[in-house]
Amino acid sequence: MLFRNRFLLLLALAALLAFVSLSLQFFHLIPVSTAKNGVSSKSRKRIMPDPVTEPPVTDPVYEALLYCNIPSVAERSMEGHAPHHFKLVSVHVFIRHGDRYPLYVIPKTKRPEIDCTLVANRKPYHPKLEAFISHMSKGSGASFESPLNSLPLYPNHPLCEMGELTQTGVVQHLQNGQLLRDIYLKKHKLLPNDWSADQLYLETTGKSRTLQSGLALLYGFLPDFDWKKIYFRHQPSALFCSGSCYCPVRNQYLEKEQRRQYLLRLKNSQLEKTYGEMAKIVDVPTKQLRAANPIDSMLCHLCHNVSFPCTRNGCVDMEHFKVIKTHQIEDERERREKKLYLGYSLLGAHPILNQTIGRMQRATEGRKEELFALYSAHDVTLSPVLSALGLSEARFPRFAARLIFELWQDREKPNEHSVRILYNGVDVTFHTSFCQDHHKRSPKPMCPFENLVRFVKRDMFVALGGSSTNYYDACHREGF
Repeated sequence: MLFRNRFLLLLALAALLAFVSLSLQFFHLIPVSTAKNGVSSKSRKRIMPDPVTEPPVTDPVYEALLYCNIPSVAERSMEGHAPHHFKLVSVHVFIRHGDRYPLYVIPKTKRPEIDCTLVANRKPYHPKLEAFISHMSKGSGASFESPLNSLPLYPNHPLCEMGELTQTGVVQHLQNGQLLRDIYLKKHKLLPNDWSADQLYLETTGKSRTLQSGLALLYGFLPDFDWKKIYFRHQPSALFCSGSCYCPVRNQYLEKEQRRQYLLRLKNSQLEKTYGEMAKIVDVPTKQLRAANPIDSMLCHLCHNVSFPCTRNGCVDMEHFKVIKTHQIEDERERREKKLYLGYSLLGAHPILNQTIGRMQRATEGRKEELFALYSAHDVTLSPVLSALGLSEARFPRFAARLIFELWQDREKPNEHSVRILYNGVDVTFHTSFCQDHHKRSPKPMCPFENLVRFVKRDMFVALGGSSTNYYDACHREGF
């Protein structure tokens, strides 16, 4: 009897402790378990501020780790979710390249030693990495649009070259591709088993990191694909504007936006002090250090867990990093408020959005070409598109970010088509400016395709003000 009473007492005590522990976690009094990069697996994919999972005050290190997007556990996503009577018709994927070596180095410091060869048993690991390396080595005779045919198909330098894709970047997009394969091919049968070359549309800028990122995603999506069916088109512009790149008003918006950025930097005395301290450490003028864009190199150190550089004058440290990253976050906040970047984005993103709805419209007519489109691009590609769509609260594109447009057909009403927009796996359709009020007026779970068409063909120009009703007039209007 005594033993039984003690057992019941211990059981009750254990239950009480469990309740207290869960309560403390709920009220953020003790930390919850995190992934290996220090960010909880649930909050890593957040793109909009969330008062429950976000730190109570903007944390520059937290934001930087989200940007790194270090591969850990498989990501849950909302791609491909729709009522059973909807049929997936086409998918359009915009990606930012994966993790890369910096484009700039901190003057007079040793370059971070990152190995850009691919090693199958080295972290970060992916089960398809070894097969990817083997398949890429067989693609030397692949036919790509010039000048892509002169680029290497995978990174292969013991010490990374400037801007080169890393193994982390390859793994990030192998994961993206496998996730999309599980959803769009295995579940929704978007492409037949005997898919043909004309059912894919592949386009990339002329950088090795974007071509290699596109190939990594494609290999995860279509393992051991037939090289004869693959053709990447070259896009000379980071805006993917093809033959519609000349837009004087867009450039004027950009100049005003850059002026705003400059004035904000001038007002930040702490930022200037930090640049001054760092310049003394590396023994260069403050102006030269600022021009070298040290945040790019420092992010590489952080993402790869490499110590910040030191000289005989001292060390660049985490406090310096926090000040510069905090300013970046403040700059993004003011950018949303001032609206200059929005004007630039509406004109900058219009050509690629116009191309995308053109492909979607052909799919609604029953055409079977270009059912899966992939644009392998940069942060300066995705950021204007996000802004133009009205997703002002979306986080700046992280490494290997993905923005997806899904086109669906209602089987019960075959003439009706709908769209979903997803950013890093999160459904943001009803955050877009063209569909944010739709769900308040309609019970339908997705946005009517005609809303997107009307937005691209008309409302983007209305949002710019003035009387322009087409892209050319909006780009050349006088008196701006």
